[in-house]
Amino acid sequence: MRTWTKGITLMLTFTGIPMLILAQQFKISGVVRDAHSQEIIPFVTLQFKGTSTGMVSNATGKYLFELNSLPSDSILVRVMGYLTTTLPVDSNKSEQVIDFDITRSDVSLKTHEVKANVNFALILLHQIIRHKPENNYDHFQSYKYEVYNKMELDMKNLNNKLFKNRFTRPFSFILNNIDSTSDDKPFLPMFLSESLSDYYFQRSPKKSKELIKGSRTSGLDNESVSKFLGGMYQNINVYNNFIPVFDKQFASPINNNGAFYYNYQIADTQYVSGHRYIKLNFTPKRKGENTFIGDIWVQDSSYAVQKTTLSVPADANINFVRNLSLVQEFKQLPDSTWFLAKDKFIADFWAPSPKPGSTLEFVGRKTTTYENIVTNDTSVTNIFYNRHYPENIVLLNGATVRKDSFWTHSRHENLSKNEQGIYKMVDTLQKMPLFQHYSNTIRFLATGYKPLGKLEWGPYFYLFSQNRIEGFRLRLDLGTTPKFNKDLYLYGYLAYGFTDKVWKGEMSALWLLKRHPRTYLYAAYTKDFDNGATYYDEVGTDNIFSVAIRKNNVPQKFMMIEEKRVEFFKEYYSGFSNQVALVHRRYNAYTPLPQVNLFPIKKDGTDLFSNMELSLKVRYAWHEEFLEGNFYRVSLGSKYPIVEMKYAVGIPGVMQSGNAYHKLSVTISDYVKIPPLGILYYNFFGGKIFGTLPYQLLEIHPGNEIYYYNKYAFNMMNRYEFLSDQYAGFNIEHTIGNGIFGYIPLIKKLKWRQFWTAKGVIGSLTQQNKNLNLNLGYPFRTLEGNPYMEIGTGIENIFKFLRVDFVWRVTPSSLPDETASRRFGVFGSFKLQF
Repeated sequence: MRTWTKGITLMLTFTGIPMLILAQQFKISGVVRDAHSQEIIPFVTLQFKGTSTGMVSNATGKYLFELNSLPSDSILVRVMGYLTTTLPVDSNKSEQVIDFDITRSDVSLKTHEVKANVNFALILLHQIIRHKPENNYDHFQSYKYEVYNKMELDMKNLNNKLFKNRFTRPFSFILNNIDSTSDDKPFLPMFLSESLSDYYFQRSPKKSKELIKGSRTSGLDNESVSKFLGGMYQNINVYNNFIPVFDKQFASPINNNGAFYYNYQIADTQYVSGHRYIKLNFTPKRKGENTFIGDIWVQDSSYAVQKTTLSVPADANINFVRNLSLVQEFKQLPDSTWFLAKDKFIADFWAPSPKPGSTLEFVGRKTTTYENIVTNDTSVTNIFYNRHYPENIVLLNGATVRKDSFWTHSRHENLSKNEQGIYKMVDTLQKMPLFQHYSNTIRFLATGYKPLGKLEWGPYFYLFSQNRIEGFRLRLDLGTTPKFNKDLYLYGYLAYGFTDKVWKGEMSALWLLKRHPRTYLYAAYTKDFDNGATYYDEVGTDNIFSVAIRKNNVPQKFMMIEEKRVEFFKEYYSGFSNQVALVHRRYNAYTPLPQVNLFPIKKDGTDLFSNMELSLKVRYAWHEEFLEGNFYRVSLGSKYPIVEMKYAVGIPGVMQSGNAYHKLSVTISDYVKIPPLGILYYNFFGGKIFGTLPYQLLEIHPGNEIYYYNKYAFNMMNRYEFLSDQYAGFNIEHTIGNGIFGYIPLIKKLKWRQFWTAKGVIGSLTQQNKNLNLNLGYPFRTLEGNPYMEIGTGIENIFKFLRVDFVWRVTPSSLPDETASRRFGVFGSFKLQF
């Protein structure tokens, strides 16, 4: 009996081995990620469809099923704030990996609302807001960290047919870089940049500095671009009340008035490393506002944000963006305070395609990581007194030519296979003559300039124009390129009028003595008509487009100016710059403007229409940033007001100059972000002229005689309408955003935007200047006791780029003699923006 029992036991032992094996025959694992940001989603509920078999993924988003048999043929994932996602299970595979990429839902939290007497989500929100001062990493008096930035641009919706025609076939090799891990939605990595920096911050007085140790960009070699790809301009901070998204300000989910913008609900609670974390979901209270959809994980003891995922709703008023996600992670330092650990920014862009009914789609990805964090230490503040690093952003020597070994050991995270292939692909493209030809053609159409080796021609829109004095006008512009000299720019144009048969033109030379801070010498000789444009982004009369948009029956005013100019410009790290200029001008007015023979002849042989001027301009623009080209640069503005002062003195008796005077002027301007009410631009200006002068040397308030809106001019004022020798004025523009259009259902879908403008100036003229200028047959007027004011409103973002201004002339009550003068006008302009 005992032997029989042992036999049965032995038999069961051996027969049980395969049974145990069968009990573990199916192993299914994977990870759950956000479909757009590709960020891991922790603590997700997974369940076999139609059964009670399920589990919760861990803190890293991973899961593992070990089953004797498959309960059903598919697994579904449920996460509040995301669409329920179901994927099939292959019953023929004992081991398989199923990764879930789940898509965020726009469904309001009201759908999941549970009625209760107490809203615990709002109580949690109140605690987060209450503890923001100590949890916000910006509360430190000083800090430094090493920041690694990686930016990538990929093309989506690729089709092999794109590379089968004769124009694109030579570039078919780039298909080798298509991401093989995304066969369902393949994309082509096109552009990659990396930067590694040391960033320093001091709160009082507020200072920041970035030392870029390495910068690597595929296909671009521009120092200012390298600086913008550093860490200083990439930061977002969920603790701030508003978060910048392109040029818009979005309300943070933990805004001090967050309950006004969002609905909240507690979605989950989990323990990690002995600490409890609470997941707070949020959705916008109203559609179309600058708000997010997403969630926040909060540590319940400190109420510090551990991670947040922010997505922009589909109905947000942003152009050329289909999807946009922002992810921010924080980590706890040894002293238990919290600091930034990671930023991630993902945006799906689109652009019109040459093929009707289709669009080009791109994905931009930016990942920023922060390491080697030091807070409240003298090693941080000492950098601000180091004379070796005077600029706010310093591109260290050799930063752009780091070897691969530097990046291998220094970058915070490894490059993927596709990312590594981008550098090789772009280098190959850059060496292809056909690619250079295509690039130059696109550049020519976009900018108007065509490179011709050491020279470049353009812009092409100056080539033809027409006016009543010159008739048909032909103009040719030529300038040098860096291939001629990287610090010396020579430029000139030659123009000829087929009616007046007179040659006009310009010759100029710009010598960049130093680029940072900027120092240069400039000299120019010009003989041409004044075309009415003062700033680079104004539309003057000397181009092919202005002919068709002139106001009817307003005679064009012509002033021939022969000018010789020498300038010296010097900029300082503090934001100060000064410019000294010596300018001689000779004027020749054409009817209907008063001509030189109507003015008294001076006995000393000098000429009132000849003038020599020495001027000094001082400018203060703290932390102003620029986008630099080969020789010139475009200001991107400053977070602070910009102040300019100019003093000029007239020198009589030199080169027949007949005018002695002193001029003083000042302007203050700024762009002020006032979320959620948009952006307010203001410019206050004033000046005074001491001396008796002909009209061309007085303040001729800028008018606009074309139907293209001029931001810097009075659009319902004609040129040469008003003269002053003492004046003060303002220019205000408030870009609101959706405005009232956000409350009109049909208009709301068009994503039109609203704004209003107001411009005014008051001035006076001394009796001596009145006697000299107001009785010469031309209807000059003054603003003494009768200021000029115009107000306007309008619609922008029509078809994504068109702006229409409706402008009313409020004062003065009388109008100029021109028959086309009206109190109301409609103006158009182009404004491409996100």
